Amino acid sequence: METTLSKLTETRNFINGVFVSGNGNRMDVYSPLDGQKISTVPLSSPQELDAAVQAARAAFPEWSSRTLKERVQVLYKYRELLAKHRDELTEICHIENGKTWGESQAEVDKSIELTEFACSLPQIVSNEIQEVSRGVEVRLDRKPLGVVASIVPFNFPNMVPHWTIPNAIALGNCMILKPSEVVPLSSIRIAELLKEAGLPDGVFNIVNGGKEIVESICDHPEIKAVSFVGSTKVAKIVYQRATSNLKRCVALGGAKNHLIVLPDAHEEMTASNVIASMSGCAGQRCMAAAVMVGVDKVDHIVNRMVEEANKVKPGDTLGSVISKEAKERIEKYITEAEAAGAKVLVDGRNAVVKGKEGGYYVGPTVVDHVTPDMAIAKEEVFGPVISIIRTKSLDDAITIENSSGYGNAAAVFTQSGGAAKEVMERASAGMVGVNIGVPVPREPFPFGGWNDSKFGVCDITGKSSIEFWTQNKKTTVKWNPEARTNWMS
Repeated sequence: METTLSKLTETRNFINGVFVSGNGNRMDVYSPLDGQKISTVPLSSPQELDAAVQAARAAFPEWSSRTLKERVQVLYKYRELLAKHRDELTEICHIENGKTWGESQAEVDKSIELTEFACSLPQIVSNEIQEVSRGVEVRLDRKPLGVVASIVPFNFPNMVPHWTIPNAIALGNCMILKPSEVVPLSSIRIAELLKEAGLPDGVFNIVNGGKEIVESICDHPEIKAVSFVGSTKVAKIVYQRATSNLKRCVALGGAKNHLIVLPDAHEEMTASNVIASMSGCAGQRCMAAAVMVGVDKVDHIVNRMVEEANKVKPGDTLGSVISKEAKERIEKYITEAEAAGAKVLVDGRNAVVKGKEGGYYVGPTVVDHVTPDMAIAKEEVFGPVISIIRTKSLDDAITIENSSGYGNAAAVFTQSGGAAKEVMERASAGMVGVNIGVPVPREPFPFGGWNDSKFGVCDITGKSSIEFWTQNKKTTVKWNPEARTNWMS
C-alpha cells in the first residue's frame, strides 16, 4: 500500500495554481527521525520569486473585490479539508520535523483552530460610519495591502504557516509563502488543499529556497508586507531589510523563557508542567521553558522534576531535534555548563533510539546550580534542556528574568495571589503564565513577545493581525446641500 512517505519524493514551488520544479538547483531533505532522505527541495532564484509575485498581483484585483464573507467561504471548505486529512497532515509533520505523533496531531488541530478564527473575521471586522458634523458622514473601511509574504521556520511546519495564511488571504491579500528548506513538505499539502477548497490561482503561492529568497522577499518592490518567524539574529536582519525597503514587517525571534518557582508551588503540578514545557516538541519551540528560577527552598520540587524527566523517553514521548548539527550544539551547551560547575541531574546526551540509530535525539536534561553568567542560562539552546538558577527572593528572581534580552514568555508557579500579581506586573515578557508552563494565548487573543523576541508593531495572530494585514480607507461624504457649511465641509 502506498504511504504518505512514499509520495514525498520531490518538493516543488507552487505558482499560479501549478506545481513547478524550479531552476534545477536542489537540496536534499532528511527526516530527523532516522536520518533518511525523504525529499529534495528547490533553491529558487529571485526570478522565480518574481514569477510568483506577478501571479499574485494578477490575482489580487478579483480576489480583493470579493466581500470578506465571500472570501471566507473558501476557508470554511478548507477547514473541513484540514479535518478530513488530519491523519495525513499529522504523518507528514511527524516525518519531516521529528515531533511525536501526538505533538504533530496537536499542531494540525491548532491549524484548524487558526483557520476557524479566520472564518469568524466577518463577525469581527466591521466598517465604521459616523455622522461627524451635521450632514457629513465619515466611513472607515479596512482594505487589503496587496501582495504579502510569510517566511516560516522549521519547528512548526503546519501551524506557523496558519498563523498568517488564513487571516491574510481572508482579508483580501495574495500571499507568497517561503517554508523552511528543511521542512518543506507540509506546505505542499496546504497548497493542494487550498486549491481544492476553491482558492483562485495566484492567491496563494509557495517559493522554496534559502537566504537568497529571504533577501529577495525583503527587497521586492511589489511585496507590501512581510512576516517572519525564526531566530532573533535573522529576525533583526529581516526586519531591518524589509523596513528599509518601506515594507511593513513583523518578525518574531527567539526566546529564553523563565519559569519562577516559589516554595509554596503545588509540587506535582509544577514539576509536570515545567518538564512538559521543557521537553514538548523536543524543546524546539519559542514558548519552551528554558530557565527555572527556584526561589529559596525548592529542592522538593526539583526532586520531583527529576522523577518526571526520567519518564520522558526519546523516540516514544520525546521526538527528535531537527538535525545532527542541532544535536551537537545542544549537547555542547550541557557539557560546557557542567565544566563550569553546574550539576547535571538528568543527562540527555548521547541518546540513541533503537531501530532509529541514525536519528537526531537528545534526551530530557535537567541542569541544576546554573549561574546567570553561563551560556546555557543566557543563550537560546532550543532543545529539551531546563537550567535551574537558585535565588533567595522573588525580587531577585524577577531581576534575573528581566535581565534576559529576550521577552517572549515568563511564568510563575505559586499558590500566592500576591506573588503571582507581582510577576504578572513586572515580568518583561509579552506572554505571562500563572501555574502554566506554556502560556500561549488562544484566539482571539494574539501571539507575540517583547524585546528581542519580536520586532515590529502588531502581533502575528488573533485580532492584532487584522491591523497588520490591512490598511484604513477613510471616506467623508456630504449629501445634504441644506446643511450649514462649516470648517468640516
